[in-house]
Amino acid sequence: MHLARSYAAVEVHAEGEQGTCYLGSVFEVPGLTAREKLHYLNAVDDSLRRVLTLEPRGRPQASANLVFPSTDPDADAGFVILQADRAHAMSGSNTICVVTALLETGTIPMTEPTTVVTLETAAGLVRTEAECRGGRCARVTFAGVPSFVDALDVSIEVPGVGPISVDVAYGGCFYVLVDCAALDVRLTRDHAREVVERAELVMAAAQQQIAVRHPEIPEIDFLSYVMVTGDDDPAGGRLRGATVLTGRVDRSPCGTGTSARLACMAARGQASVGSTFVANSLIDSEFRVSISDATTVGDRPAVVPRISGRGWIFGTRTAAVDPTDPYPTGFVLSDLWPREPAN
Repeated sequence: MHLARSYAAVEVHAEGEQGTCYLGSVFEVPGLTAREKLHYLNAVDDSLRRVLTLEPRGRPQASANLVFPSTDPDADAGFVILQADRAHAMSGSNTICVVTALLETGTIPMTEPTTVVTLETAAGLVRTEAECRGGRCARVTFAGVPSFVDALDVSIEVPGVGPISVDVAYGGCFYVLVDCAALDVRLTRDHAREVVERAELVMAAAQQQIAVRHPEIPEIDFLSYVMVTGDDDPAGGRLRGATVLTGRVDRSPCGTGTSARLACMAARGQASVGSTFVANSLIDSEFRVSISDATTVGDRPAVVPRISGRGWIFGTRTAAVDPTDPYPTGFVLSDLWPREPAN
């Protein structure tokens, strides 16, 4: 065996959502900051993303987190999230995965009962508090990035569905949020494939009809995901949602998607500072979520979400590329990847 490149990682899941954490084994992404690395991966050279997220080294149900030393003196580490479609600025479940991996591998010293870990992301600094017991990272709670509404009740035409109304909001990345009733689906395990198929139609239409740009971070100028909401009880403190990405449903309740939803609820007067909820995924895993503060982003009203969830290490892996491998940057097939990732 002769390997041209190899990348060692820790496998973690946060409330069911898998996040492979490459702790310092990847050094080939230019850029001093997470924002510069995000731009490089999306606009200059995406070959590393393809190596780590597409088959045969990647799989559709997992993200790849590139964790690196941060140049920001206020951060303990930085990370960028790689998925099959592109690199992303922020993710709640992957934040939990990264903190769990950093602490339980000893990369960052663990202090019981609480360890504070600050992460540099392309969306800004994220301060986390980890509950630590018996050498384990039992729970990670963090203040999400300021989240705001881009537009409410936007009418778009979706081929195969018809005209529907959606919200567009930012929770660390830009989301299209749509009620499950508008798509005639239920948010249950046995309807997951229908949720994905209809949400993919919504995303394709939204990308053609809606333009976004973060007022302070120009590198974030794209829609990332569709979050389908409903079948829940917001007045009773329970939210339910399914974020759809690259032909599948997020297994966790989705931190950035829920943050975007909280911004929409605040804009409609359905939530305010101090409001707390339990957010559920399609596998009924839970995030505890709340609005901890109000702020502004540019000239837009925003909320500061607070997300809390659990992560577990379940293995290790080494991804490698042999110089004779005919698929050095991966491939996709439509049996597992309904939407062709970006080239």
